[in-house]
Amino acid sequence: MQVRIVLQEKGTDVVTTGPTTSLRDVVAMLDEHRIGALVVSGDGRHLDGIVSERDVVSALARHGADALDRTAGEVMSTGEVCTCVPDDTVESLMETMTERRVRHIPVVVDGALGGVVSIGDVVKSRISVLEHETRALQDYISNPY
Repeated sequence: MQVRIVLQEKGTDVVTTGPTTSLRDVVAMLDEHRIGALVVSGDGRHLDGIVSERDVVSALARHGADALDRTAGEVMSTGEVCTCVPDDTVESLMETMTERRVRHIPVVVDGALGGVVSIGDVVKSRISVLEHETRALQDYISNPY
């Protein structure tokens, strides 16, 4: 299954925040939207980085409660942020998520944000494929002609 199909089912909305947003506000946004990561973007279209629950915990471990006064830009993951394109397969995302130990991968379309795929989306997609294959096999076994 391709990423584009996952996005058709879940939607392409991306919750973003600017790099100057306080970590305190980032935590509130994660809670409000019930998500595990925010894409950090100065213009709402292009990826500057990503700030995840893991980044929040790391900042708290290093700086204590003062971390909440730091900005998303100071604590976000940057550099080689894993991204994908709509033509990538869910299987390739599973591999990337496992190898890189990430749970959220922004989808980039023509250089701009086109969605985010989470580990939950990948698992849901995989279960759907397995259920379809199981039904097909059961139908074949019960009526092979």
